[in-house]
Amino acid sequence: MPASPSTARAINDRLALRLLQDEGPLTAGQLKSLTGLSRPTIADLVERLQGSGLIQVVGEAGADRRGPNARLYGIVADRAHLAALDVRTTSVSVVVTDLLGATLAEASMPMDAHATGDPEPAVDRAVALLERTVAECGHPHAGGVGGVRRLHTVGIGAPGLIDPATGELRDSTGLPAWHRRLVTVLQERLPATVLVENETNLAAVAEQREGAARDRDTFVLLWLGHGVGAAVLLDGRLRRGASGGAGEIGFLPVPGTGGLPSATGCDGGFHALAGSAAIRSLAGEYGIEAADRDGEPAGAVAVRTALAGGGGEPFLDALADRVALGAAAVSAVLDPGCVVLGGEVGHAGGPELAARVEARLAELSPLRTGVRASALGGAAVLRGALLTVRDAAQDELFAPMR
Repeated sequence: MPASPSTARAINDRLALRLLQDEGPLTAGQLKSLTGLSRPTIADLVERLQGSGLIQVVGEAGADRRGPNARLYGIVADRAHLAALDVRTTSVSVVVTDLLGATLAEASMPMDAHATGDPEPAVDRAVALLERTVAECGHPHAGGVGGVRRLHTVGIGAPGLIDPATGELRDSTGLPAWHRRLVTVLQERLPATVLVENETNLAAVAEQREGAARDRDTFVLLWLGHGVGAAVLLDGRLRRGASGGAGEIGFLPVPGTGGLPSATGCDGGFHALAGSAAIRSLAGEYGIEAADRDGEPAGAVAVRTALAGGGGEPFLDALADRVALGAAAVSAVLDPGCVVLGGEVGHAGGPELAARVEARLAELSPLRTGVRASALGGAAVLRGALLTVRDAAQDELFAPMR
């Protein structure tokens, strides 16, 4: 059955908007060539999108061309502001962008990882950081939480489990109370859509869209930072599990830990082999001293030191043996064909560590699995959050065109 005129217009409008998003400003003639639509249809489309405030004239094409046919049309990027927060146990980072993803302002601050008791002071500091960062964008209503009124969508990347039914951050042992409280406060106070997602899942989204897994629809990202985790993408879709716990690889029972994990702690699991503290301890056995530095976990510092100073091959081999245990378990269950070593440690190890893990993995599993280093490292969480909120905001803002 042929589409109705309104449906056809919606399809054409969405196509034009996506082209303007991906290709940048275009003339009506270029839109005609790229879409295959007729000239009258393009003229109606441009008038409709301008009237809705979604596109505007941003210049002219060619130095010697003038007039209506040379006008360049672009998406009104400042129609909405977007924000992303990377909420760690030791810090909070914020970035604010326009609708097309151009960075307008960014900031970060340390947080007390061992804070107990009343979570409100930590929450207030995090909210104030977002407020100040938005104010730097020249926002006409800056000042107070009410100053974020132009924010359309906010994305939060946080450790812990996200309930797949409600989208809420669940209570998790070992995480500070202000984490969950921050999400609740932002959802209550902000006149914006607030999305929360597990940090490792967001990192995987970024690596697939812009990083080491751009050619993969199926892969596993193995997060190696202060803690460990995994994100599972199968056929281009994130798989979160029945309770949001898919990828909680820190609880994976593995040899070499001297114990077993429990329902309340992963000390006896894979975390005890590949978390930052464990990597720092392993490095010390090979004479490599490391500590947290400028927000980078000690495990990543140890790996960088081993690679830069030479003579760190025995340590890197031992670390690869440990990482390969977790990768082998993932490979045996999911057969992803590709594992990306993400997080600060994976990024620091680069191709050298990835090659070592791949070689060791080939000895442990009959399933052929490539291993790649993260292209984005710890920055992948914020990047993934921005990509997620941009998609959500554009879907909603372009919805009237459907």
